[in-house]
Amino acid sequence: MRILLDTQVWLWMLASPERLSKRSRNLLVVAEHELVLSAASAWEIAIKHALGKLTLPEPPVEYITRLMSKTGITPLPVYHRHALHVATLPTHHADPFDRLLIAQAQLESLPVLTADKIFRKYAVETIAA
Repeated sequence: MRILLDTQVWLWMLASPERLSKRSRNLLVVAEHELVLSAASAWEIAIKHALGKLTLPEPPVEYITRLMSKTGITPLPVYHRHALHVATLPTHHADPFDRLLIAQAQLESLPVLTADKIFRKYAVETIAA
C-alpha cells in the first residue's frame, strides 16, 4: 500500500515517533508499504524554517534530502493538476499546504496518514496518526 504522509507525521516519525499511535508506527515499518512525501511538505518545511517557526538540526535542503533517502521515502511531485484541483475542494481547511495534500491524495488515490481531523471532512481516505 502507498501512504501519503502529512508533513507533521513525517516530522514526528523522524524526531518524535512516540507522538504517533502504535498502529501508525507499525504501518510505517512494514516493508510492503510505500511511504510518500509530497513536494508540498518540503515547501512547507522550508517556509516554516525560514520564518523561524520550525527548528531543524540542519538546513531544510540537507535535512529533508538526507532523511528521505535514509528512510526510503518516495517523493511525490506537485503537478499542475494537483494545484488546480485545490480549487474544487470545499473550504473546510484554510491551510494551503494541507489543501494541496488533500488534492494529491484524491487524484493519486492515496490514503493520508495524518493527525489532522479536518482531513476527514474531505472525500479522501485517512489513517489516524
